[in-house]
Amino acid sequence: MNILILYYSRGGATRELADAIALGVERVPGAVARLRTVPPVSPVCEATAPAIPDDGPPYVELSDLADCAALALGSPTRFGNMAAPLKHFIDGTTSAWLAGTLTGKPAAVFTSTGSMHGGQESTLLSMSLPLMHHGMLMVGLPYSEPALMSTQTGGTPYGASRVVGVDGSRTLSADEKLLAQALGARLARTAQALQGVRP
Repeated sequence: MNILILYYSRGGATRELADAIALGVERVPGAVARLRTVPPVSPVCEATAPAIPDDGPPYVELSDLADCAALALGSPTRFGNMAAPLKHFIDGTTSAWLAGTLTGKPAAVFTSTGSMHGGQESTLLSMSLPLMHHGMLMVGLPYSEPALMSTQTGGTPYGASRVVGVDGSRTLSADEKLLAQALGARLARTAQALQGVRP
C-alpha cells in the first residue's frame, strides 16, 4: 500500500519532516512511503527545471495520485500559506479532480516555519482546502499523542509542523520528530482501515 508523501522544500527543513513522516508510515506493516517533490517555479517564463531533480525524490506525476492509498502534503510556510511550487502543482490537478482520483482517500498536511508564530496553523489549514475539494478525508494529530500537549516547538492538531528559526539553524526536535512519525503511522493505519486491511 503506497502512501504518497508529496512536499516542496527549499532549504531542507520540510524534507526532514517528510522523512520523519515516511518513517512513521513504514512502521505500519504493509505500508510503503513514496516520497515525491515538485520543481521550483520561476518568474522567468522560459526557465525550466530538469526532468529529474539533482538530488532527493523524483518529481510527482499525476499517476502518483492515482497509485496512492493516502497522501501527506507538505510545504514551508509562505506568509501563512503553502509555497508557490506546491500550489502550482495542486492547481494543475483538475483532471484528477474530475476523475475523482483522490476521493475517499485519507490525507494529512505538514509544514515548517521560521518562527513559532510564522503561520504554521494557517498554512496547514489552507493546504487542507484543495484536498477537501478533491474529496479526501483529513487526518490530524489527536491529543491522545502526549507530545502534542507538551511540545515547546512544532506540532499541531491540524498536522505535523516544525520551527527552524529565522536563520534555519534549529534541528528537528524530539517532539517534532515524534509527532511527524505519529502522523505518518496514523495516515497509513487509516488508509488500511478504509481499504478493510486488518493489522
